[in-house]
Amino acid sequence: MSEPLLEIDGLDIRYETKDGEIHAVTDASFAIDTNEFFGLVGESGSGKSTIAKSIIGGLDDNGSVTAGEIRFRGEPIHSMTERELSERIRWKEIAYIPQASMNSLDPIMRLDKQAVELAKVHTDWSKQRAIDRLTELFEVVGLPGERIYEYPHQFSGGMQQRAIIAFSLFLEPSLLIADEPTTALDVIMQDQILTHLKSIQEEEDVSIVMITHDISVIFENCDSMAVLHGGQVSELGDVTRMFDSPSHPYSYLLQQAFPDIRHPKRDLSVIEGQPPQLQDEVDYCTFANRCPWSTDECVESRPPLQAVGDDNQYTSCIRYDEIEELGHRSPENTRSEVGGSNHE
Repeated sequence: MSEPLLEIDGLDIRYETKDGEIHAVTDASFAIDTNEFFGLVGESGSGKSTIAKSIIGGLDDNGSVTAGEIRFRGEPIHSMTERELSERIRWKEIAYIPQASMNSLDPIMRLDKQAVELAKVHTDWSKQRAIDRLTELFEVVGLPGERIYEYPHQFSGGMQQRAIIAFSLFLEPSLLIADEPTTALDVIMQDQILTHLKSIQEEEDVSIVMITHDISVIFENCDSMAVLHGGQVSELGDVTRMFDSPSHPYSYLLQQAFPDIRHPKRDLSVIEGQPPQLQDEVDYCTFANRCPWSTDECVESRPPLQAVGDDNQYTSCIRYDEIEELGHRSPENTRSEVGGSNHE
């Protein structure tokens, strides 16, 4: 097998605050292959954006990688200096579209001028080459090439988002990280943006990481995925396999919380409670206090990410082989049968 493009291996990330240390990510591991469309899904506060920022060295000043490795083409990059990241990785190899990315365009500079400045900092391209490249990318994302000579305020929200995607591809990166790329867009524009990302992934020889709280977006667009809860990877694997047979209670309930046109009369699940505030060492399953099928064993140690059969699927639930059965039974009855409790 070829080497993964990006590897996250046993990653721990912590933030120092005035109230103590926050364990934002604990022992997270997954890999992204060349030309893969990968989904990272979970609720707000699950660690999605924190992992994304750590990949490009963009953590806030009070955040740091405290364990594990981030490898790009086999080379550790989490310990690179700011200069090394800027010269070798950011934009050239890994491009990042942040949340609220439409605000990242300079409002007082025409887009062609912004492209020339970007090329001046990172390449030896001529002014014409930079303009030609942006024109080409505008057409890739469904914008008229001549509009590169306009200002950001002359674009609608959806058009600005597509312009940002064009800029993210400007230096021909191998990996594009899109953090909630359809936030604040109407459903029609969301569909257009997702369609363009999918075509870009297929045509531009680039891998994409899609970060979202909407698991249905992942199921529709991605090849493989990781589900995060409380800074832990709950489940990891092929999208089709995880859609058909989720093996972690959080994945199962998250999927059941979204409408399915095949089962229009199905009652939607509700995941009770809130994600935990992780100020202490995380040596337990972070979903235990919200899980309707948790047992005392779930808080006695942190469950490892383990293989499920031979289908390239991994889960961190000790009851993974019971999930389908448990999902069709009353949570209250299940809990009383196994002697579990709400682990507060």
